Amino acid sequence: MTREEKQNAIEDLTQQLADTGIFYIADTSELDAQATSNLRRECFKNDIKISVVKNTVLRKAMEKVEGKDLVELYDVLTGPTAVMFSDVGNAPAKVIKGFRKKHEKPILKGAFIEESIYVGDDQLQALVDIKSKEELIGEVIGLLQSPAKNVISGLKSSGGTIAGLVKTLSER
Repeated sequence: MTREEKQNAIEDLTQQLADTGIFYIADTSELDAQATSNLRRECFKNDIKISVVKNTVLRKAMEKVEGKDLVELYDVLTGPTAVMFSDVGNAPAKVIKGFRKKHEKPILKGAFIEESIYVGDDQLQALVDIKSKEELIGEVIGLLQSPAKNVISGLKSSGGTIAGLVKTLSER
C-alpha cells in the first residue's frame, strides 16, 4: 500500500467513524473463505458494513475523529481486525453471537455505541441485550398508553353498568 493509498484509507475510515455512532471491532482471523463469505452475507442482511482494516490505519483514523474519545479502544488494535458499522446498536452483536453457534470466531475486541465503549469478548451478551432506539420508543409508548386504556375501559364498563342499573330500575 503506497503512502497516498494509506492516506486515502485513513481519510475514508475517519469519515465513517465520524458519521456513525456505532461500530464494532472484531477478530475474524482463521475463518475460511466460505465462513468469511457467510459472515459478510449475514452482515449485509442486517445492514451492517464490515471491512478488514490495518490496525495502524484504524488507529490513525480514530485519532483524527473529533468529538469522540476512542483512546480506550487503542489497546484492542492487535492482530487481524475487522470493523463493523451499523445503525442499530445491538445488530452486530447479534450477528456475532449467532455466527458463533457454528464457528469459534469472530471474537469481539471492542465496540463504540453512542458514546459508550465496550472492551472485550465478555461484553458480547451485554451488547446483545441493548435495546435499539425503536424498541425503547415502542416500550415508552406502550407504557404511556396503558393507563389511558385502563381509564377508558373503566369508563366504558362502568358506564354500561350504570346504564344497565338505570334501565333495570326504570323497568321495575
